[in-house]
Amino acid sequence: MTTEFGIARAELEVVAAAIIDDGAVLACRRAEGKAAAGKWEFPGGKVEGGEDPRAALRRELLEELNVEVRVGELLDRSRTLVGDLVIDLATYDATLLGPRPGESTDHDQLMWLRVDELADLGWAAPDLPAVFALIERFNRP
Repeated sequence: MTTEFGIARAELEVVAAAIIDDGAVLACRRAEGKAAAGKWEFPGGKVEGGEDPRAALRRELLEELNVEVRVGELLDRSRTLVGDLVIDLATYDATLLGPRPGESTDHDQLMWLRVDELADLGWAAPDLPAVFALIERFNRP
């Protein structure tokens, strides 16, 4: 629970992976019937009570995409108000430890994009700070 502007709001701790493979970044589109259906996001999910965020990310990617990853450095951590809920999203760099995923339990489409193509998608609000952080990283001289 967090208090912003004198209003108590529920808070959800979430982790996501910016998976870069052969110069392309994985973007996933939320399936119909899911929150934020039709919006794009980095794959990941909720951190369970007492769970290490990096362990949660590995677990979520195995459940969602059936892939194993090496979780790297924190790319971005931002808090975004979505309705009455504050989403505390930590996005990490991640490297696949096997083949690219072919399907997802939470998404109806997976797409590999160059970093300069990321801004063309309709991203879910909590993922935007990480998208901008990736674009900024790759545009540095």
